[in-house]
Amino acid sequence: MTDPTPKTPARVPTNWRDPAMTRRLKRRYGAESRFRLVGLSAVLLSAGFLAYLIITMAWNGIGGFSRTEVSVPVDFPALALPLTPASVKADPDHVLAGVDLEQATARAAETAFGKSGPLAISENGWLTVRNAIKADPSILTRKETLSIPAAAGVALAQKGEGDPKSRAIYAELDRQGVLTHSFNPSFLTGSDATDPTQAGIWGAFKGSLLTMLVTLMLAFPVGVLSAIYLEEYAPRNRWTDLIEVSINNLAAVPSIIFGLLGLAVFLNTFNMPRSAPLVGGLTLALMTMPVIVIAGRNAIKAVPPSIRDAALGVGASPIQVVFHHVLPLALPGILTGTIIGMARALGETAPLLMIGMRAFVATPPEGITDPSSVLPVQIFLWSDEISRGFIEKTSAAIIVLLVFLLAMNGLAIYLRNKFETRW
Repeated sequence: MTDPTPKTPARVPTNWRDPAMTRRLKRRYGAESRFRLVGLSAVLLSAGFLAYLIITMAWNGIGGFSRTEVSVPVDFPALALPLTPASVKADPDHVLAGVDLEQATARAAETAFGKSGPLAISENGWLTVRNAIKADPSILTRKETLSIPAAAGVALAQKGEGDPKSRAIYAELDRQGVLTHSFNPSFLTGSDATDPTQAGIWGAFKGSLLTMLVTLMLAFPVGVLSAIYLEEYAPRNRWTDLIEVSINNLAAVPSIIFGLLGLAVFLNTFNMPRSAPLVGGLTLALMTMPVIVIAGRNAIKAVPPSIRDAALGVGASPIQVVFHHVLPLALPGILTGTIIGMARALGETAPLLMIGMRAFVATPPEGITDPSSVLPVQIFLWSDEISRGFIEKTSAAIIVLLVFLLAMNGLAIYLRNKFETRW
């Protein structure tokens, strides 16, 4: 009697030395090598673009942190200013306001360097003379050499740029040895100005800080509490699903839509102050909140269920489980998502333009209701200026913004590594 079950043929060992198998292995290894080469090329290309961006910004912006000054001998008795040291000491602001120091500074430059002298100094160079008189009223009785910022064209001539007249003035001043180049502290301490030699970023930087403060104070608690409710307490029904879909969609809405919303609600309906960090922070909070909610839910969901079960097993109430155990363990992920969302909000321009934060603000804001600008908008405004002196200021402001963003991302990485718990 024969066995109806067919017998399985014996498996023949693979002949790795067979020519066909050798060709298959070569093709497989060749495909892997090509894929690795393409990946490496993509990484190198990305690194090259990044290096080009950083080098270009640094090369164009390094001049924004320095300034060119002209040493101008000012003979105060010869200028015959209607000032005395005693009157300046008594009420400096009121007394100096009635004197045409701009014309006096131009006459001093003309006396020192000829008819081209007034063109060698910046249009706001008289402020240096004013500050010198306020600091030492006795200067009115003698001749003093003051370092006055050079005109924007003369500063550009240092790099071989600018018009021929400015280059000729620079060459003559350089021949006389009256030009000095030094760090420009007013760029970090000043505010917006029509003269590029006097323009600074402190006003916009302070406006960015106040705007981010309002954004954080509103978006973080509301976003975290919303994430806790949706993940721990919300019933699973169609309304909850609708809310989740809406939050996910809001995270992908173009930022200018939030600007239109802020314009319609905060300005036109509630009549809040235009161009204020308060309105800017509220608008950016609406944009950042969905990102915080999504990051918070993912961080809470990543906490193992055993943590909840153990806490309930030892008698903790549901709210104690959430706030004493789940939330502290989810905090690193929540903070990381929050800081990344804040960094995105810091670089936004479109929503802030819609609510009017593009005004010329010459003084730093004192509070969240004062008119202000922010760094991205300030960069946008300077890039649109006609004067070539603002080119370096624009690149320098971009460097400051990039450093600010890198600091925020570095803080996110530090917090994640410090509080992260590995399961």
